[in-house]
Amino acid sequence: MDSKNTELSEQELLEAFLSGDRKAFTAIYQLYWQKMYLVAYRKLKDKQAAEEIIQDIFVKLWKNRATVHITRLDYYLFTAVRYSIIDHIRSEIVHGEYEQYYKAFLSIEDSNTENTIAFNELISTITNGLDILPEKSREVFRLNRLEHWPVAQIAEHLDLSEKAVEYHLTKSLKSMRVYLKDHLILILVVLSALF
Repeated sequence: MDSKNTELSEQELLEAFLSGDRKAFTAIYQLYWQKMYLVAYRKLKDKQAAEEIIQDIFVKLWKNRATVHITRLDYYLFTAVRYSIIDHIRSEIVHGEYEQYYKAFLSIEDSNTENTIAFNELISTITNGLDILPEKSREVFRLNRLEHWPVAQIAEHLDLSEKAVEYHLTKSLKSMRVYLKDHLILILVVLSALF
């Protein structure tokens, strides 16, 4: 009976929050923040990243309260944590890969004319590949892959749903893979010059 009262009060809290009640939002925050933080921290082992993820979730929750559809608050919040963790890990991996290539490029002592020309051709090829993408997909790709923005931030910036951002990202990655596959020799020449 006690758990039924808790469920009912959480449901009432959710309804009040969705109506714009700040006290209900604060109560939801206090009820779930620590649990969500612990889930994120256990996966990431990074206090700052875990805190930022949880804060971002609550900021988006408040901003989107008028349009969000939530039936079970706990399910919604912990699903948001899971996807945010995945986005964070994905971003860290991508950032690490680009950083590795960039550092390798900067560390080349004898940057001769051939290497410079090859690198400039590669940059030009990538730019041309981006130019054939539709505008929205190109922007999503640029923000995610080149500027390392998480999906949630891109969605907010471009006023899209996260699903739409993921769609554009998947579409642009497929297009870029096909496009760059045709220029594989150039990429291999540049990479062999770098390493």
